[in-house]
Amino acid sequence: MSERFRVVPVAAHESAFGDETDGDTVFDAGVGEGERAERRGSVPILQYSREPNKYGDGNPRESSPFIHNTDDYKGTLYDGKNMALFEEEIESNPMVSSLLSKLANYTNLTQGVREHEEADEDEGAKKKKVKSPQMGTFIGVYLPCLQNILGVILFLRMTWIVGTAGILESFIIVSMCCSCTMLTAISMSAIATNGVVPAGGSYYMISRSLGPEFGGAVGLCFYLGTTFAGAMYILGTIEIFLTYIVPSAAIFKAEEKALEAEAMLNNMRVYGTCCLTLMAVVVFVGVKYVNKLALVFLACVVLSILSIYAGVFKTIFEPPVFPVCLLGNRTLQNHGFDKCMKTDIIDNVTVTTRLWALFCSGPELNASCNEYFSLNNVTEIQGIPGLTSGAISENMWGSYGPTGMMVEKDLPSVPATASPQDKDMPYVVNDITTFFTLLVGIYFPSVTGIMAGSNRSGDLRDAQRSIPIGTILAIATTTIIYLSCVVLFGAAIDGVVLRDKFGDSVKGNLVIGTLSWPSPWVIVIGSFFSCCGAGLQSLTGAPRLLQAIARDGIVPFLEVFGHGKANGEPTWALLLTALICESGILIASLDAVAPILSMFFLMCYLFVNLACALQTLLRTPNWRPRFKFYHWTLSFLGMSLCLALMFISSWYYALVAMLIAGCIYKYIEYRGAEKEWGDGIRGVSLNAARFALIRLEEAPPHTKNWRPQMLVLLNLDSELSVKHPRLLSFTTQLKAGKGLTIVGSVLEGTYLTRDTEAKQAEQNIKSAMSAEKTKGFCHVVVSSNQRDGISHLVQSAGLGGMKHNSVLMAWPGNWRQSNDPQSWKSFIETVRETTAAHLALLVAKNVDSFPHQERLSEGTIDVWWIVHDGGMLMLLPFLLRQHKVWRKCKMRIFTVAQLDDNSIQMKKDLQMFLYHLRLNAEVEVVEMHDSDISAFTYEKTLVMEQRSQMLKQMQLSRTEREREAQLIHDRNTASHAALNDKADAAPERVHMTWTKEKFFSNRNREHNATMAVRDLFNMKPNQSNVRCMHTAVKLNEVVVNKSQGAHLVLLNMPGPPRNRGGDENYMEFMEVMMEGLNRVLLVRGGGREVITIYS
Repeated sequence: MSERFRVVPVAAHESAFGDETDGDTVFDAGVGEGERAERRGSVPILQYSREPNKYGDGNPRESSPFIHNTDDYKGTLYDGKNMALFEEEIESNPMVSSLLSKLANYTNLTQGVREHEEADEDEGAKKKKVKSPQMGTFIGVYLPCLQNILGVILFLRMTWIVGTAGILESFIIVSMCCSCTMLTAISMSAIATNGVVPAGGSYYMISRSLGPEFGGAVGLCFYLGTTFAGAMYILGTIEIFLTYIVPSAAIFKAEEKALEAEAMLNNMRVYGTCCLTLMAVVVFVGVKYVNKLALVFLACVVLSILSIYAGVFKTIFEPPVFPVCLLGNRTLQNHGFDKCMKTDIIDNVTVTTRLWALFCSGPELNASCNEYFSLNNVTEIQGIPGLTSGAISENMWGSYGPTGMMVEKDLPSVPATASPQDKDMPYVVNDITTFFTLLVGIYFPSVTGIMAGSNRSGDLRDAQRSIPIGTILAIATTTIIYLSCVVLFGAAIDGVVLRDKFGDSVKGNLVIGTLSWPSPWVIVIGSFFSCCGAGLQSLTGAPRLLQAIARDGIVPFLEVFGHGKANGEPTWALLLTALICESGILIASLDAVAPILSMFFLMCYLFVNLACALQTLLRTPNWRPRFKFYHWTLSFLGMSLCLALMFISSWYYALVAMLIAGCIYKYIEYRGAEKEWGDGIRGVSLNAARFALIRLEEAPPHTKNWRPQMLVLLNLDSELSVKHPRLLSFTTQLKAGKGLTIVGSVLEGTYLTRDTEAKQAEQNIKSAMSAEKTKGFCHVVVSSNQRDGISHLVQSAGLGGMKHNSVLMAWPGNWRQSNDPQSWKSFIETVRETTAAHLALLVAKNVDSFPHQERLSEGTIDVWWIVHDGGMLMLLPFLLRQHKVWRKCKMRIFTVAQLDDNSIQMKKDLQMFLYHLRLNAEVEVVEMHDSDISAFTYEKTLVMEQRSQMLKQMQLSRTEREREAQLIHDRNTASHAALNDKADAAPERVHMTWTKEKFFSNRNREHNATMAVRDLFNMKPNQSNVRCMHTAVKLNEVVVNKSQGAHLVLLNMPGPPRNRGGDENYMEFMEVMMEGLNRVLLVRGGGREVITIYS
């Protein structure tokens, strides 16, 4: 901002109100941390301050002056009385005056060339004050965009594209590419004006709009595009140097025409590598030199374009003389001869010319010559006929062809038999196979560079105004230049010269140079320096872009490239950029490199359009661009055009670019980019999730779609660590990453006192989930007691249709040793609640012995199907065997036959049932005949009931003792208070705690206890308990006999008794039923079918 708000004190006697102040100190909320106005009797007012701000260091990280950025307020005391009500929260919620001061002093100084220059110039000295950004639209955006857009393709390939594709198709190519960049610029303007855009430009915009995954992928694609652009500019520089300035400087020279192309490629590689090394050294030594030369390079571009227009209009009156020699209708390379004729008359003697020597075996008139040379005459035409010559009609249509096709003019000629020697003749031929889509890929780099303005946002006086206006005006200007050049080139230059890529037919001149005024050298020198400047700019910008990505920390293996010299210069990033650029130079062909960088730039532009469209459609509250001339349809059109151009240019390059971006995306996603940038993709996810949740809630899932959506109940130890992490491993194996998993735990207390511990517990659970590779959500509840907390989780976990349908918990293994009966009572109440809520329940015994990630050897998963509870027992082994840990295990199903059951028929029926369920399992029917209750069972039941009764007696006596101690404490406290209040009063009679009544009461209690113990040994067991124990013992015998060696045993879990007095007996029954088994999973269905035989 150009103006700053600052709070300054004003003397009280100057106040308009005339009130006397109370002498309180008023601090200056706008100056800085800890500064206060020292004068007494002052009130704060706002005034403007134009001092440069010091907020932010330009690093590409989030620096917000809003509420949660409280570093500057820590330790600051608030002395005012007017806002005493808020003083306890002043550190987390700053005063509005402080917030406004922070906003007014905010800047977005770019971490770019300017700071590095100052660091170089002021090294070792005190850094001078950074001036406020003062660049306007013209200097800061328009000219840089113009310089980046106009370049090598215009000078080296534009005439060839017009000649090959024709005026109409060239017009279509230019229109498509320019429309693509214009639509992208509109989207970019909307994003750039939706808040401050710090250094990083387009990468910053995309990453903050689409999130770290897309941001990293597209940012690296944009970096690769910029790097390959540097290679293209260097190749263009070397092509101009070796072809048009100093052809004799070539190191590799071909003795035969067929080897000329290969020799030229080798020369490009050698000179290109040397040029890249030189440019990299210049950038490393000091970017300030590149910055100072930028104006020179821009001047070269502008002068070159002006000379082209001047030369075109001069052709109306005086076309330049550039004769082209044709043999028949074939164009000849004008290198090895000086006269376009077969013979010449010198001193009345007919002699052969140099052209004759090129096609014939000797200079003699009777020498054997090439057949086509003998049959056709030589004609000379004007290479630049001028605007009014009518050449526009001849150049209206395209002339595509394969490699080696001769460039021919529409003239009559005598055909000749094709011979192998034709390829050695000095004809102008196509060096590559030409087609429309190839030309699109080669041309597109000439419209890139539209991000130059947004990359300089930190240097602009008003970035939100300058970026849209400057960028759109620059694109409009270059579009007019390109479209006019297509028409003017087609109207003023002959078709054969246009299709002559390297100007061989006009004595090796640059074709566009032949059109310029006053001399072709204006274009040659101008384009040479323009390409040099563009290459230097790419080698300057690309490392900084990579450094910004590395410093964001979203791609871990790139973090080394975030470091550099002491002044922040990205040394390592420059080295990597030079290496990648060298790979482009080794390709050595401008026409082959151009489509590569087209892919990366198009992908970047595609995501800029996608970001704008998403933000607009999602109507994000923060989406409030100052640039209003955008619409989501324009963004989608731009995105579609980018995608179309990618596949039009080169479908295989497009797929490779998408594959690279996809791999980077998945890598960042896999490594877990812990960044929250408020991106649009998150908004899409939220909207999609909301839509899906609403749809899910319309109806319960069909049996075919049922899968366990787990609520995992974890216990935490005293250090808030997970007690049974293998419960999470088992969840992962059961779910295989599918469906919903909610991991819950309960802390006892109140949330106000244990909120920090709750957050710590949540972090510990998330760490455990990550270690066990469990994907899901974590929910920690603070409740007054464990029982209520679990109840809250069972009732309220999940959202809408994404609610749990199954609860997984560990069996309380040490419930017998626990002094607190609430542990097992809470467990039984959870069983009752899941039943009431129609939820399936899975209880794992010895869960710590369950497998982690190691694969189990061949073994069995045994299912004991005693009662039908919806098919959970059948489904769970199938789901487990989908995971690699249990994949080798076979499934066995046991069922129990009573006395009156036909066990053979039961087995057949069960096998048929499993066949229809498409489950592979061994089936066995175990017969459990009625038998007398054994003495062991009777005795075990009796011991269970005696133990239960004894625990109740012990609990009762302990409770009475605690109550008595509390009563004594309360009476003593009351008597001391009375003595303190009535120190001068007569002493009261002391009440003895041990009275006669209490003595007899205690003696009766001891007598009753003795009788109770005597009754304990004389009691008889309850017949219902005896029958339950009999079932548990008999069932345990057959299960241990058949399944003791199984990797996992699944059992039907019986429900707890309706009478809560028998809860402890229920726990004993469960223990007896599972005795002798290692890994057991008790399963209780949720009251609905979960597996079906139907498709």
